[in-house]
Amino acid sequence: MKGIIFDEFIKLVESTFGEEILDQIIDDNFDKLETGGAYTTVGTYNYLELLALVTSLSKAVDMPIADLVKAFGLHLASAFYTKFPHFYQECPNSFSLFKRIDDHIHVEVHKLYPDADLPRFSYEQISETELELTYQSKHDFSQLALGLIEGTAKYYNEDLNIKTKNLSCDPETKIIFNLKYQ
Repeated sequence: MKGIIFDEFIKLVESTFGEEILDQIIDDNFDKLETGGAYTTVGTYNYLELLALVTSLSKAVDMPIADLVKAFGLHLASAFYTKFPHFYQECPNSFSLFKRIDDHIHVEVHKLYPDADLPRFSYEQISETELELTYQSKHDFSQLALGLIEGTAKYYNEDLNIKTKNLSCDPETKIIFNLKYQ
């Protein structure tokens, strides 16, 4: 997993829960963190480190892991449109952006980070107001994807009705997000 993800997670924890909680979750996992909790945006790190940090955060702040991961997705969406505004400016709406994830955005990510292990996204346009976006990954970060979807809709000032269908089968996670403009 790329360091930008870890870096943004650290920023979210510090800004939302404080430096003391951040230090606590790093200390709680110090023996599991190859980096000792220090990440660079261009580095590549084991996704299990992020899971360990999220699990500790869940215990420290008494919030479900799924809620924290979704909140992180919302935060990440905001960070992405601040850091990579051209992807958003090139698209008139969220559906247009979602349809470009695999064939444009992830292609650009791989140019910068050839070793990036990215989830796959495919889509089926049901109508002008409905899109099915399929998320597939060997790591279940579907709540992160949901937060990213909601955060992207927020960027475009859209009201989306989102339903999920879980088609996962070990070892891969597969979630269909049915998205409808309201």
